[in-house]
Amino acid sequence: MYGCAPNDPRRLRTVEELIDCADELGFLPLFKNGVPGFSVEERTLAADWWTEDYDRDPWYWRVSAAGSGKVAYGKFFDKKAGFISLRWLPIFANWRRDGYDFDARYDDGLATVRQKKIMDQFEKHEELFSFELKELAGFGKGGEKNFEGTVTGLQMQSYLVLKDFRCRKNKYGEDYGWQIAVLAPPEKIWGYDAVTAGYAEDPAASRGRVLEQVRQHFPTADNAAIQSIFK
Repeated sequence: MYGCAPNDPRRLRTVEELIDCADELGFLPLFKNGVPGFSVEERTLAADWWTEDYDRDPWYWRVSAAGSGKVAYGKFFDKKAGFISLRWLPIFANWRRDGYDFDARYDDGLATVRQKKIMDQFEKHEELFSFELKELAGFGKGGEKNFEGTVTGLQMQSYLVLKDFRCRKNKYGEDYGWQIAVLAPPEKIWGYDAVTAGYAEDPAASRGRVLEQVRQHFPTADNAAIQSIFK
């Protein structure tokens, strides 16, 4: 881990500070990238990662932040994880969706059958564990291939987010095992009107606003590096 110095003024000490940082910047990748300082990794102590200390470990903060409903979390940045403020989510979604709801995208031949099989499951479910979604959408043994890649692509287009991470429950209702990703369309969390509020804008203009937002906070960053994060 890269990490920051203990006295770094940008240092994040709590999950609440992480959410506030994502709100301020608009976008916040989880791990180090081509723009110095533009990540949770570079704003936290390296020694705090993967300590299993819920108060200090940024790996657990991502779980709390995703489940809080105060920020969107998913693989939005060059297929890598990070956060988007709810204020910027409609603008990001308009750009990445090119102004399309998913069904309209599929009808125009711009989405794959695999993507549709996944998105169709959310007509009946508000949310699904990743393993449930995989089975219901027909990606099990002998079925469709590349579940992870398809789900990542839908996150990149903002049709899905990582809503939470939870353990499975046994027959007694007790948690067991590792925490597993829970997926949902952002509309199921924040409402259709909120997520699609940017549709009136040209998607190219939305893209420009997203990139300019990052430039304002990181004025010395290379433009190519900023654009590579948002591939």
